[in-house]
Amino acid sequence: MRRTLEGTKRKRQRVSGFRARMATPQGQKTLNRRRAKGRHSLAISAKKRA
Repeated sequence: MRRTLEGTKRKRQRVSGFRARMATPQGQKTLNRRRAKGRHSLAISAKKRA
């Protein structure tokens, strides 16, 4: 049986993925702040299935 609150990969990518960030000026500012801070990952990414 599935848990009550489960996210979906598609929704997560659409809301906070790299392309979603690049689509708006505020999102681009967010990425630039994260670059300046030296973040290893700028935005969330879909995990590759092995």
